[in-house]
Amino acid sequence: MSLPLSALAQFRVEISGVGATQLPLAVADFREEARSGQPVGAIIRADLERSGQLRPFEAPGALFEGSVPVWADWRARAADALVAGSVTKLADGRFDLRFKLWDVVRGQELAAESHAVAPDDVRLAAHRIADTIYEKLTGDKGVFSTRIAYVTKAGGRYSLRVTDADGEGGQVALASPEPIISPAWSPDGRELAYVSFETRKAVVWVQEVATGKRRIVANFRGTNSAPAFSPDGQQLALSLSRDGGTQLFIMGRDGQNVRRLTQTSAIDTEPVFAPDGRSLFFVSDRGGGPQIYRMPVAGGNAERVSFNGNYNVSPTISPDGRVMAFVTRNGGAFRVCTMDLASGTVQQISDTNDDESPSFAPNGRLLIYATRYQGRDVLMTSTLDGRIKARLISTLADVREPTWGPFGR
Repeated sequence: MSLPLSALAQFRVEISGVGATQLPLAVADFREEARSGQPVGAIIRADLERSGQLRPFEAPGALFEGSVPVWADWRARAADALVAGSVTKLADGRFDLRFKLWDVVRGQELAAESHAVAPDDVRLAAHRIADTIYEKLTGDKGVFSTRIAYVTKAGGRYSLRVTDADGEGGQVALASPEPIISPAWSPDGRELAYVSFETRKAVVWVQEVATGKRRIVANFRGTNSAPAFSPDGQQLALSLSRDGGTQLFIMGRDGQNVRRLTQTSAIDTEPVFAPDGRSLFFVSDRGGGPQIYRMPVAGGNAERVSFNGNYNVSPTISPDGRVMAFVTRNGGAFRVCTMDLASGTVQQISDTNDDESPSFAPNGRLLIYATRYQGRDVLMTSTLDGRIKARLISTLADVREPTWGPFGR
């Protein structure tokens, strides 16, 4: 059952850690923001803080984009940059969000924008303003207006949800009394592939995010699992046991032209495409315990990629193809690590014990993953050095299996 545009419970966001170098900036609450029903200034500050590269704080005083800053005052407050804006209700019912970003050190304006949006899009407009501020100050594209998908479980009911990158807003894409697992975005952000057990069997579906229209792409004998889109969106890699044993297959996005990739007696699963589309990373126990391997999409020999420890699963590759994030077992703990693919250097990112499903932000600067905290399943975002983490705790449900969507929406 598709339930578009359902309201979601609020998340509580807890940010921890200290970055090596963080640019301090003052962000004022937007003048008249209460009229919009959204705390615009607070949304922007929370977005920028999660980035790990900026250190926003609330700017005191009655500032707005028409203000003339007194640079000496803001330098005395140790602000390198300043943001102020306003919210105006237009005659047609929309809200006009305006802001300016100033460089306090140089005493000059860096950016000024206006966003006229429907009432339901005020939060999205705030995220887009945060994206502009982040890009102007860091040179990297912001990801605050992108979306994430994740699965919640509450009272024996499962929901696949699509929300803003901070876990708020959005819609329920699918609700079911049976498990939903392994969501994966199409590269254009228009579709999600996932595994649903609604027929008491693992079946792979692809669903349009905007309309809720969906189709079965893999319902073969045995298990159908772990779908992943190719970078051009035209193919799906997945794991099937239709021929006996669990092996990797590739098919068209419509479920046609199924081609078997691996021919082993091992369990081969969790395929993910490299950004160039030429190779697949996947998990196999062909060497004993589960490890991560890489093989050409066109077919051929697989090479082992992970060597630290005897249990490495859930690979995901950064958008530039240089870094792999994965989950490793260290003693009884499951933790997110990253690997520089050129050097093989591994770095532990998390300090929790039950991590799963890492996924890169589309700018490659952040990771999102699921973990347990005080007995609850929660989402965590982290910078790639592990220094700054934001814990997203749902007030109503356990949350697992996040996947970060692409730019654009």
